[in-house]
Amino acid sequence: MEEAWEASPTGEGPGPTIVLEKHRALSSSPAAHVQLACSPRHCAFPLDGSRLCVWSTRDPSEQLLMLRGHHQSITAVAFGNTEVPLLVCSASQDYVILWNLDDCREKVAQGLTPRGTEMGTRPGKVQSLRFSPDDRMVAVCAGSRVLLLDVAGRGLLAQLQGHRGSVTAAEFCPWQADTVISVSEDRSFKVWDSHAGSLLHCSPVLSAYPLLSLLVDAEHRQVVTGDADGQLWVFSLREGHGFRCLARADLRTERARFCLRRGLALLSPPEGPYGDGKVDTAVPVLSLAPCDLSGVLGPACAPLTAGAVWVGSSEGLLLLLPASCELEAILLFQDFQNLSVQVAGSCALSSGGCQTFCLLSSLFGGQIVLLEVFVDALLRVQPSPGLGRGLSVLASSCVPPTSLLYLGAAGKREAEPDTPKLPSLRGAVKDQPLVFHHQVRSSGYAEAPRATMFSPKTNVKDAGKRPSRVKNSRRCDRDPWERPLPTSLWKWRSSTLGRTAVNCVQFSGDGRRLACGLSDHLSLVLDAELTGTPAVLSGHGGAVSAVSWSHNGRWLLTAAQDSTLKLWVARRAELALTLGAGLISGPVPAAQFYYMDAFILLAAGPEVQLLSFHLDTSKDEIRRYKRRSWGRPVLRLALTGGAEVTSLSAVNDFYSHVLLTAGRNRALEVFDLSTGHSTALVAEAHSRPVHHISQNTGSAFTSQTPHSYNLFATAALGDGVRLWDLRTLRCERRFEGHQARSIPCGLAFSPCGRYVACGSEDRHAYVYDVASGTFSHRLAGHTDTVSAVAFRPSAPQVVTQVLPLCPRRHLVGRDSVRGDWPAGRAGPGWMTRRGQGCPRGWLSRGQGAGVCSERTAAGQGAGVPP
Repeated sequence: MEEAWEASPTGEGPGPTIVLEKHRALSSSPAAHVQLACSPRHCAFPLDGSRLCVWSTRDPSEQLLMLRGHHQSITAVAFGNTEVPLLVCSASQDYVILWNLDDCREKVAQGLTPRGTEMGTRPGKVQSLRFSPDDRMVAVCAGSRVLLLDVAGRGLLAQLQGHRGSVTAAEFCPWQADTVISVSEDRSFKVWDSHAGSLLHCSPVLSAYPLLSLLVDAEHRQVVTGDADGQLWVFSLREGHGFRCLARADLRTERARFCLRRGLALLSPPEGPYGDGKVDTAVPVLSLAPCDLSGVLGPACAPLTAGAVWVGSSEGLLLLLPASCELEAILLFQDFQNLSVQVAGSCALSSGGCQTFCLLSSLFGGQIVLLEVFVDALLRVQPSPGLGRGLSVLASSCVPPTSLLYLGAAGKREAEPDTPKLPSLRGAVKDQPLVFHHQVRSSGYAEAPRATMFSPKTNVKDAGKRPSRVKNSRRCDRDPWERPLPTSLWKWRSSTLGRTAVNCVQFSGDGRRLACGLSDHLSLVLDAELTGTPAVLSGHGGAVSAVSWSHNGRWLLTAAQDSTLKLWVARRAELALTLGAGLISGPVPAAQFYYMDAFILLAAGPEVQLLSFHLDTSKDEIRRYKRRSWGRPVLRLALTGGAEVTSLSAVNDFYSHVLLTAGRNRALEVFDLSTGHSTALVAEAHSRPVHHISQNTGSAFTSQTPHSYNLFATAALGDGVRLWDLRTLRCERRFEGHQARSIPCGLAFSPCGRYVACGSEDRHAYVYDVASGTFSHRLAGHTDTVSAVAFRPSAPQVVTQVLPLCPRRHLVGRDSVRGDWPAGRAGPGWMTRRGQGCPRGWLSRGQGAGVCSERTAAGQGAGVPP
């Protein structure tokens, strides 16, 4: 029982030590469904039913403790949280006994029999025990009750009743000592005030299976719970969040996705009773324990990845990242041929540094083993697919002279014309051809004036120094995104008089103009303040699917479902170039400028095209037939497997070689455009195809750390929004809370990089906090599904577009306009929110929701209904 040996993987040669079986015991009474206890120093379990056995995890030569005091079988064991004195509590149907291990060892050394302290009698069947953070109370889960016992006074402090099933686990809140959380077989969790004995929160039914385990994360203020079917939930415990669900994961699905990404062999289910089918085995969540990976992964570990959770199941151990609910490592018991326990009935975990201790009891026998898992060796055997690739949005070196990016950028600089200098209006002879390129001097039109009759003095300084009446209303803050988030509706505007949907929206780089793509084949260019008459861009034969501003703000790109792409002169709303026939093979779901306006990227069918272009808007009245602007493909890239491209993204504000693509195969693929090859593939990025990719590109009005530009977000129907790190190709966050089940809702990064906004089908726009992993605000006031959002680069404002009505803008610090609104029915595009004391159909101010400011119909002023 004191021997230790290495458990080697099945079918593999010598390698790093991953699992070490340190202790093994055989009990005459099975301990399959008993709560075991494991700490960094000791582990405890029932042996032969009523005896309590305590092992040392650090020093195998330390004397084994056998504690006797129960008359019936022990059903739960738990260690205290303080090291001095080290307490352990055991429970059976007859007694709840508290043991002081230091006193027990002294009595054993003196040849005496150690005795514990009886804290309660006849509690019933106890399934779980838990000490408070200061070891002053013990929570006893007996039946459908949670009994709170006083350690010092040995009495009952409170009795928490309310569950309709047996309570399976309970935890104390570390930062609020009077708060207790419990889970039960009634498939819900409850939050209690132990001091008052009252219920604070009761969750709805989460699953069809009973909840078995519970973990409170004090660092991130969240709680993790799992059920008997392998479902796992993460809830927020932060003040004001209302115990909202942050993420949900299916361990079987995540395990299959993990094996597919890492190239591991998936454990096949066993044969059915008749040999012609497969048995779908369950993955019950037997235990949960925290794990700190900061000392294991080193500098490559992101802050969001450092806090992981060990999940103990009947088949093995899984290392889960609660921020993204994705697996970081898997250890299956069947992969190690020397382990005494292949299927676990109970599990207890304790992690410290690079070592993790796991206490297991067999499901079908009396074997009890203590395993030591080396986390660093496990992660080296199962490395992340992005580690070691050196991927970064910021270019670390110059492109070679043979690269297409080098040739295209150099050609673009050479072809860029100089700014023409206008001749002086006074004293210049305009000797230019007037008719058919012949030098014709008509009646003095090209000659300088012979005499100057009057010349005003324009360089005389004003001695009075009167202030100018015209003031610059545009003030650029030092960092406008240091102010709070947009919370109140300030202004809105309908796109057209009909019910035309707005498909896409984007601000220009200077934040002064806004471009919208409509479903009626038109595009609009508006002032960022949503004032004035918008410029209408027509010419597409299908719905406009993408709009993109150039880096210098001179050009606007629009792409449509009619397999055409058009470039416009932004100032004059004039068409400069049309690309389509013979060049684009299908509808264009995404298109943009790239490499500081040197190229155009577009997705069409199963390929991504890199186009080189030249725009010349000078007019020749004689040779109108001669085409001066042109565009031609320089590179075609196909996704792995020939899947159709659904979205793409690349940085245009600075030089970057990275292209992100998504396809119908539910995968993300990263291309290096300096070499023209694929560099990484993330299989099963979502459960459904990704319909939108948004990168953290920042803006010229705020600054970020260089590593922040490697973050990007993806969205898929029914699978929420996921935040990725390009350096590791690991999902760092999963944003859930909005609804996007049937309509693709777009998303956008804030210029400061701290927030991600997305639309929703519940008539709200959600603004998620990257640090906390949950939404900080819900922008209300919409009348239908919010299909896309866009942040203004120069001010803390966000524009939301609604299907099929209107785009809205939310502004920080603007209070709603007070006063009475004229009665009348709200027409298309108007906000129809009811306020207190307002009849149905009135336009009300509400509480901080903002007001409607103006409408595009002629003859209607701001705030006047039709």
